[in-house]
Amino acid sequence: VVQIEGSRGGRKVPSGAGLWLGFWMLGADFDGKNWPECGEIDIMEYVGREPDLIMGTAHGPGYSGALGFSKWNRQKYNIADEFHTYAIEWQADQIDWFYDGVKYHTLTRADVGDRKWVFDHPFFIIVNLAVGGQLAGMIGLNTAFPAQLQVDYVRVFQASTP
Repeated sequence: VVQIEGSRGGRKVPSGAGLWLGFWMLGADFDGKNWPECGEIDIMEYVGREPDLIMGTAHGPGYSGALGFSKWNRQKYNIADEFHTYAIEWQADQIDWFYDGVKYHTLTRADVGDRKWVFDHPFFIIVNLAVGGQLAGMIGLNTAFPAQLQVDYVRVFQASTP
């Protein structure tokens, strides 16, 4: 089991339409042209035009882009107002997504059906803030710049072998 989380509890995201934040992992065999075959795990994506929503998604061959195995996790408040934790627990045949310690999504090897399960090799972590893009949408007239993503910490845990 690998658990990855960020911050005081978590990351504090900036608000504003057109901002797109990602806390994600990409297959370490990525060579610049073999996505989605290398695999991608979006631990958390946040777009400023949806201030109460985070998403967790897995992408691979035959389930990439909008076809990724994704779960929306809506809250009753603006996520950018506080720090939060975002995590996955990654096992050989299953990935679980967590928001502030509560599991909200599970993907298993069986869920991908006859498509290839590409989550069985090393990955590396990426934390980024983008402006604009297909998912983020248009930049809002009221979006404040400079925008800042605050990260207190990122941790990686690995279960000990008995």
